Amino acid sequence: SSPHLCFPPGASKWDVREKVWDYLESSGLADFPRPVHRRIPNFKGSHQACCSVKELDIFSRAHEIKVDPDKPLEGVRLAALQARKALLVPTPRLKTGLFNKIVPPPGATKEILRTCATSQGVKEYSVPVGLDGKARVDLVVVGSVAVSEKGWRIGKGEGYADMEYAMMVSMGAVQEDTPVITVVHDCQVLDIAEELLDDHDLTVDYILTPTRTIKTNCKRPKPQGIMWHKVSYEMLEKIPILKSLRYKEKQAGKDVTLRDERSDLANANRPAALDEMVMAEGAGPQAATGSAQLGPRSVESDALSPGLEGSGRITTVYVGNIPPSLRVSELKCALREFHATPLRLNWQGAQHRAFLDYKDKAAAASAISSLKGLSLRGNTLRVELAKNQRNKGQV
Repeated sequence: SSPHLCFPPGASKWDVREKVWDYLESSGLADFPRPVHRRIPNFKGSHQACCSVKELDIFSRAHEIKVDPDKPLEGVRLAALQARKALLVPTPRLKTGLFNKIVPPPGATKEILRTCATSQGVKEYSVPVGLDGKARVDLVVVGSVAVSEKGWRIGKGEGYADMEYAMMVSMGAVQEDTPVITVVHDCQVLDIAEELLDDHDLTVDYILTPTRTIKTNCKRPKPQGIMWHKVSYEMLEKIPILKSLRYKEKQAGKDVTLRDERSDLANANRPAALDEMVMAEGAGPQAATGSAQLGPRSVESDALSPGLEGSGRITTVYVGNIPPSLRVSELKCALREFHATPLRLNWQGAQHRAFLDYKDKAAAASAISSLKGLSLRGNTLRVELAKNQRNKGQV
């Protein structure tokens, strides 16, 4: 590993990143776009490092290759296009969908293929690939800030590569044995302390540098899908496709409780009185997703038109087995998340329970079915119609 960079015990991932970025800049190895700080750094010789991918068996055998959009991986994207492989590139920061498939025009010249391999190509020559699980990726190429010969990787700190890999697992697009390659400068190959690794961190099987190809024989298992307890509410808001995946996994009975099902931060833009009284759909980030529940106003109008089926018959749902540490804001956040926002919430945390009022039986039934099996802080909630609809305190 690199003679230049070594780390005292107790160095954090950020210490490693800063040192690598500083070294690339100060040694003149950094390449456009600069400064390389806060990025997957491009370096002099990246093209040469990328070209050695063509000598790998796993590359020749691959049909569909996922390569991150980072500049130092441009050479791998070009090699994939020249070899007529299907090339998937994640959309930057996953703002829209998950992947773009780069589709060069028929009879594309070398020049056009070159353009297709750049970030411009993702804009001009690509079609979005949805979640329908058609993608079968047989080779994954990621950028790194630092990597060890054992295959341990440190990215730029935003978690996108780990997240993309986890999403591919969730979609069925990668298998446990799908190889992962990274391309770095020799000085980015370092000893990384094992305690810096998290269970959601992606490991790599091959490292390409300008001077060598390292097979890591890494035995550490790769992430087996999305670890929802590590996903923040903010990430969910930023990455629309996460919501769809989470919904799919919830339907399949997986525990999709988020890391911070705390609504205080996510809902700083909501009126403060929310906690005391009504939780009406339409105020929060979920407003656009078209939930069936309406605010209290609609109930009043329902009650005035008795012709409407089940109208005005407030139906109460009992929620039990609430963990002692749970705050009411976390429950509200989960209710919003699963489109089960009640008209009123009667919180009895000390008795480990709460009562939710819905505008009618149908709304209550729909809430019960979407909250079934919901686990908060390790407790699976009991969710059922309240036994005594009239006198909630006696249940």
